[in-house]
Amino acid sequence: MQSERPLKIGITCYPSVGGSGILASALGEELARRGHEAHFISYERPFRLPANAPRLFYHPVVINDYGLFKYPDYTLPLSVKMAEVSRDHGLDVLHVHYAVPHATAAILARSMLAPGDRPRVVTTLHGTDTTLLGRDVGYGPAIRHALECSDAVTTVSEYLRRETQDLLSVNRPIEVIHNFFEPRPATRTREEVRRELGIGKEAMVLHASNLRPPKRIDVLLESAARIRPRDAFKLVVLAGADFSPFAGEVRRLGLSDRVIVRENISEIEDYLQAADIGLFTSENESFCLSILEAMCFSCPSVATAVGGIPEVVESGRSGLLVPPLDPDAVARGVESLIGDPALRAAMGDAARRRARELFSADVIVSRYERLYRRVCAAPPGSAGPH
Repeated sequence: MQSERPLKIGITCYPSVGGSGILASALGEELARRGHEAHFISYERPFRLPANAPRLFYHPVVINDYGLFKYPDYTLPLSVKMAEVSRDHGLDVLHVHYAVPHATAAILARSMLAPGDRPRVVTTLHGTDTTLLGRDVGYGPAIRHALECSDAVTTVSEYLRRETQDLLSVNRPIEVIHNFFEPRPATRTREEVRRELGIGKEAMVLHASNLRPPKRIDVLLESAARIRPRDAFKLVVLAGADFSPFAGEVRRLGLSDRVIVRENISEIEDYLQAADIGLFTSENESFCLSILEAMCFSCPSVATAVGGIPEVVESGRSGLLVPPLDPDAVARGVESLIGDPALRAAMGDAARRRARELFSADVIVSRYERLYRRVCAAPPGSAGPH
């Protein structure tokens, strides 16, 4: 059937370490496995995107720093590259992750093309493009316009859908398609990883993030400093950015022998399978992909009950949710899991089942495929001005 032919999907995301880029890369890989073409368009190859994989392509965007401009512009060269790839490869869909600048560039790219060459635009919101930039009068109207002109808009949580509608007054349907995670095989055993980290009988408490301010690394470290007994754990931080700004806080809290940092790790599965407890102290999250990654390895998390996290974790069943900005509550939660291995194992099993049933590639990627086919079948212009 024509409707079931393989699709050609252009994907644009931030290529740095972060949930949106990791999700977009994984989505492209899964689409390619299913016989579609995935064309990544960005200023760098996404962090976890494999090279030379079948049906996976990378098209770099060149940014020229002209003296004419006070700041280098990315949106315009991105839109030109999107239009070029769409025309040359016959893209069916441009799937952009983050509204600014990706959705605005996609809308401009589409308008550059002849009507028969125009791909549909699907915009997925991941968080700060709504919760932060949506409040800014310098960005809000542009974000709203891009969303209204997209052929479909998705968010990674029900929480973010509500925030988008409330903050931007977007007058269009928004579909919730949660994040997914499909683990790759670990390259080392649990014992090898723990030996490398110098972890013996202690509980390995794991935190993975890009260290941006909403992750509240200060609260994470303060919470770790309050865990008792002190020698019952080690905190392993998989940092997607330079951790050195927090080194002084580690020393001040007396955590130098408790905190182990690894930066820009691509083999995250090695560390996930070695962990006992996840720890996340964000003040806001649209989803928190790192929690889901831990769940896939039967690792329950202690996390703050903010944003979309309660859609991921069932508190008391597949993890523990605590109030935000409360290091004592965080520490007590970690202590309860360290001190009760049976409870930890039961929550880990429930977490893994929940991840498989609700947030697997089989479940989530199929929803994206159906969305792509639906927008491709709809009359051009049905979602907004073209």
